[in-house]
Amino acid sequence: MLDRWTHAQLSPFTQGVSTASLRMAFDDWLTHLSHNPAEQLKLLQTALQGSQQWWRYVAQAAWDHCKPCIEPPVHDTRFAHPSWQNWPFNTINQGFLLTQQWWQDATQGVQGVSPHHEAVVSFTVRQWLDMLSPANFWLSNPEVLERTQRTHGDNLRQGFQNWLDDVQRKSSGTPPHGAEAYQVGRNVAITPGQVVYRNHLIELIQYSPSTAQVRSEPVLIVPSWIMKYYILDLSPHNSLVKYLVDQGQTVFAMSWANPGAEDRDVSMDDYLRLGVMAALDAVGRVLPQRPVHAVGYCLGGTLLAIAAAAMARDGDTRLASMTLIAAQTDFSEPGELALFIDDSQVAHLEDIMWDQGYLDSKQMAGAFQWLNSNDLIWSRLLKDYMLGERSPMSDLMAWNADGTRLPYRMHTEYLRRMFLNNDLASARYPVKGAPVTLMAIQCPIYAVGTVRDHVAPWRSVHKLHLLTHVETTFVLTSGGHNVGIVNPPGVPGRSYQALTQLHDGPYLDPDAWLEAAPQHEGSWWPHWLDWLQAHSGAPELPPAMGTLNSPPLCPAPGTYVLQK
Repeated sequence: MLDRWTHAQLSPFTQGVSTASLRMAFDDWLTHLSHNPAEQLKLLQTALQGSQQWWRYVAQAAWDHCKPCIEPPVHDTRFAHPSWQNWPFNTINQGFLLTQQWWQDATQGVQGVSPHHEAVVSFTVRQWLDMLSPANFWLSNPEVLERTQRTHGDNLRQGFQNWLDDVQRKSSGTPPHGAEAYQVGRNVAITPGQVVYRNHLIELIQYSPSTAQVRSEPVLIVPSWIMKYYILDLSPHNSLVKYLVDQGQTVFAMSWANPGAEDRDVSMDDYLRLGVMAALDAVGRVLPQRPVHAVGYCLGGTLLAIAAAAMARDGDTRLASMTLIAAQTDFSEPGELALFIDDSQVAHLEDIMWDQGYLDSKQMAGAFQWLNSNDLIWSRLLKDYMLGERSPMSDLMAWNADGTRLPYRMHTEYLRRMFLNNDLASARYPVKGAPVTLMAIQCPIYAVGTVRDHVAPWRSVHKLHLLTHVETTFVLTSGGHNVGIVNPPGVPGRSYQALTQLHDGPYLDPDAWLEAAPQHEGSWWPHWLDWLQAHSGAPELPPAMGTLNSPPLCPAPGTYVLQK
């Protein structure tokens, strides 16, 4: 207990990162690099060549425009402003990019270093370099200098006020600037409906029909419990829930409670029993003897897959189909999120949660921000604090700031059983004392991955093909973990690929799948709707809201979504 308390008290100074994990990674890298003289000589040669390139560029650029000696990576827009091409700022950005390239060479491909330690070292060094980028400093950023000269310093005054406002909001727990424009139940999460069931962990919302007839099988949405459910019911124009209702679907959605310290011992089994299974029971009371199209998003999809495997094992045939949206079932290659998850890091998180009783949403948000620090941290520093401009707030950004907590026991079990042990993919995950296997699932599956997903990389989501023997339609859509899913029809620039693998069809690895899957312009929502309707019965009159014995408790969006 003393050790745990000590680690928890030190956590704020390390931003929740295990220093032991970092130390082991750098020790592994430095030890192997120090034992490889050829690699040392190669890095020295690369440094000398880069230095010579840079000095030649400095000499030429001082007199005339010339071709840069290195181009920034495709998604790096820090030096995109035309003023970065003027001397001496062009030499500054070229020197930084050459340094960045050298460190990438130095931290990757060192013989003998474990892949996890290599990824941690490379990521950490990249974060340091991103922090020290010349774009982040007033005197070395020509765009900021131009703005300061043009506004006589007003941009810096406004930026300082923006910074003060953000500090005050953070210290008081107030949502970020602009989030107040989006209020749950007023202009987001406003699709009409009623809460028809409530227990300690969930409220179940039944949405009011908007068509004269509806499909006979209902849709049950299992959202991730790491954030509020209404990412799928944002503003009316980009609400997946409203889209389904308007297309004649009877939709139910779970809304998770926001746990506190008193819920520290709530387990994964509780989330399964009081979450998915309780919701299915409640849907069955409203629509008896009707199979359900179950939909799981992110962690909700993982939980739904566990439930489906357990139901198949036990002979429960209530699922008409299963849709997994940006949800992993095999965690052997979970992407960059694995940088924050190893035995040392998980033990450190356990100590933090043991002390608090939960993991706070702000502690989780920090990890996700560092995965895309250029866009989520440093570009905001430039725009809000040095240029004096407020980044516009959207409904999706406001939702992202409305996080939830994770109970100590549940999150510990999730990290160890999924990320560390990969129990679900290995048919070792226990439900009611016996392991379950995804191979037992009999209903058809629709799975969605997104091209730029840092949380559930699409190649990891694609591994579902190896774990099941049913008809599986896999869709790969443009965008990231959230933007690729909140993808209504009519938004320009969106596209997706889709391909169905029959239960006895040949397996296609991710690269082969990319080659074979047809490309389509637009949103994946209509494609999914067509798939749902193809697996549904004929339209009929809408059901009643709730039941005679269990009438609605309150209007949507309910009360749990408002918990802070």
